[in-house]
Amino acid sequence: MALGGAIAVARGGLNTAAAEAVLGDDGLYREPFFLDSFLELGADLEDAAAEGKGLIALFEQRGCPYCREMHLVNFARSEITDFISANFVVLQLDLWGARTVQDFDGEPLEERSLAQKWVVNFTPTQVLFPAANAGAADFRSAEAFRMPGYFKPFHHISGLEYVATGAYLEQPFQRFLQDKFAALQAQGIDPDVW
Repeated sequence: MALGGAIAVARGGLNTAAAEAVLGDDGLYREPFFLDSFLELGADLEDAAAEGKGLIALFEQRGCPYCREMHLVNFARSEITDFISANFVVLQLDLWGARTVQDFDGEPLEERSLAQKWVVNFTPTQVLFPAANAGAADFRSAEAFRMPGYFKPFHHISGLEYVATGAYLEQPFQRFLQDKFAALQAQGIDPDVW
């Protein structure tokens, strides 16, 4: 099934913007909206902020079934990928990778050491940095929210909205979800949360 070092996985046409995920030689899926970067996180967030967007550091690993699920289910939904593209740039990192990444504090680290420093223990883990935090001196002051592990589509897009709207400054994520669910129910919409 491998052709030219990659496997294309059809998504059944759920998302016309991105019709397939590509599995690279390193075992990680690639998406067309992923950022091609020099891996300088402060500069990446500043560049994203100049476009009015935040930054997502997405940690994955080879063979991760939940990473695969995120790509083949969540990223197959145009409402998620469209929201990401409008509000964030996504930098994919390998939990066990050896590429050198410059952290917000200027420290150069291999991806695996950065994951350890940031206490990333699950894949996928999405660490969200809003545009407002550009120029932060370290990841703790830059980070607004993190999604450790796989989030189903409803919770995934809700996590993205939580940061993009600035709601993370006002309330805990669980309260944000409850309010969103109640607002949808008031409109007669029964969201598919599972």
